[in-house]
Amino acid sequence: MKNISRYIAIGILALASTSCLDLDPKDTLADPALWQSEGDFQNFANKFYDYLPNFSQVYDGNIHSDMRSDLMRHATGGNNSYSTGNYNMDAGDGDYTNAYKQIRRTTLLIEKAEGYANKTEIRQALGEAYFFRAWSYFGLVQKFGDVILVKHSLDTDDPLLSAGRNDRGEVVDFIISDLENAIVNLRSVSEIEEGRVSTEGASAFLSRVALYEGTWQKFRGNETRAHGLLDIAVKAAKTVIDSRKYEIFEPASLGDDAYRYMFILESGVKCNPAGLDKSANKEYIIKRCFDITLKTTGQNLTTTALANVWLGTAKLADMYLCTDGLPTTESAKFLGYDKTRSEWENRDNRMHNTMMRPGDTFWNNTKNNCRIDWSGSEEEMKRAKYTNFTPWASGYFIYKWATERECADRDESYDFPVLRYAEVLLNYAEALYERDGRISDEDLNISINKTRLRVNKTNGMPGLSNGLVNAHGLDMRAEIRRERTVELFQEGFRIDDLKRWKTAESEMPKDQLGIRWQGEWTTAMANHGGYNLDAQNHIILQTGRVFEQKHYLYPLPVDQQQLNPNLGQNEGWPKVGGTFTKDPTNEDDTKEE
Repeated sequence: MKNISRYIAIGILALASTSCLDLDPKDTLADPALWQSEGDFQNFANKFYDYLPNFSQVYDGNIHSDMRSDLMRHATGGNNSYSTGNYNMDAGDGDYTNAYKQIRRTTLLIEKAEGYANKTEIRQALGEAYFFRAWSYFGLVQKFGDVILVKHSLDTDDPLLSAGRNDRGEVVDFIISDLENAIVNLRSVSEIEEGRVSTEGASAFLSRVALYEGTWQKFRGNETRAHGLLDIAVKAAKTVIDSRKYEIFEPASLGDDAYRYMFILESGVKCNPAGLDKSANKEYIIKRCFDITLKTTGQNLTTTALANVWLGTAKLADMYLCTDGLPTTESAKFLGYDKTRSEWENRDNRMHNTMMRPGDTFWNNTKNNCRIDWSGSEEEMKRAKYTNFTPWASGYFIYKWATERECADRDESYDFPVLRYAEVLLNYAEALYERDGRISDEDLNISINKTRLRVNKTNGMPGLSNGLVNAHGLDMRAEIRRERTVELFQEGFRIDDLKRWKTAESEMPKDQLGIRWQGEWTTAMANHGGYNLDAQNHIILQTGRVFEQKHYLYPLPVDQQQLNPNLGQNEGWPKVGGTFTKDPTNEDDTKEE
């Protein structure tokens, strides 16, 4: 990890934009002096790790952020133009241009490897090049669908710079081929330094890609294509499971809070009641590494999270099961909404591991409001930021990513889970069910029930089974999706999942709601926070939300269309033809006059 944090950056002079792919100078990148040793290849590949997402995945700025979904919103920042469908075509798009820069750099290493005598020496670097090229293309497909497929490093006069886009299916097949090459070349996690992508990591990512595209095709009527992709997803996920290299983080010393503390593990400081550090976590397969001295997160995570910016919705709260394994609408254990704490009782413990439960005590990162030793001593309780917490706004505050140890704002040093073992287990279960239309209890036990029971071992919650589904008239697909939603919440999956399931058109336009303003809440939250109420007394956080068919893909930006008229445009979005000016209501948007 330290070596990656200190990688040797290769200086490159930026070239003025002369093409839609905005290339770096080939003569600089292709300098023969760069490709003489194993170290040259590895140093060049180190730069690829900058392509991995970090905590921007949590914030609104990233296209995968859950702030762009139906489950959460900003407490004070107003309506999110992406979650409401009220956004326009951008003048430029860094995701587009940066992806092609990344593709060019990874492709260049692959080409240079062809002339290197000892391929075994550079196999890890070569595998990383294949992996990160696949990573960059997958991001393009998720955002834009059809894109230009480039299989060689381009000169600035290459005909491909003015080519039309390739069909997304062709691009996905290329991604899968790259990941298969990565799997062959990359070393196992036990053979490489911490933080590098392993052969197991490439298989895990293959399960993500194939599940994404398999379900995208299935719910758009292409069953044959979907079946083949889902089969790839099942096999890739099972490869990771069978490797036994990873495991769910569930130390007995953290008990029912293991899920919460996993996300704020640090090394070199005490950050949890058990005194565990990152070495105890065998769940993160691919991660963006941070270090308490070398490189902290740079994001104001704790201050942002703790009773401040991130609001959950009633929709999210209702997704957490009761301890009998049933939804709130079906369970006799659900205690209703009349008390500020009643809906939290007898629930999946991930609910209070993720959202601030009324009546609980919370600490933050400031000197006078942080934990001392996690003993619950009188002195520690006096230092708490919130004692007997009573929420406001939506009534649901997200506090995932909030530390309890003393540190300066932006100096948290926990790793960001780019891809963790829990996702692989969920990928396996969903891909298997969507491929076959059924899933056995045995397969549920080696996948979904590992995540479901992580922090629910002492409350009597049963695992998901066909018997439970059949006995209570549940829907297996809905339960698989529920598990994915609550387990991976605020890690950058929800809006992409709604799009691939083709349910965004029905889920995204629904009002965003908060708590039911009734019973104890009528005195705990005066005047229902100033919000209107719906027929069930839910406070209405946002109404009038829109999701049209065009929103399944983002529009190609103006500058790319101007540079390459053959790009075309995604359905429902305007082609360049008028004058585009900045929208005064959104500094990142442009609109046609």
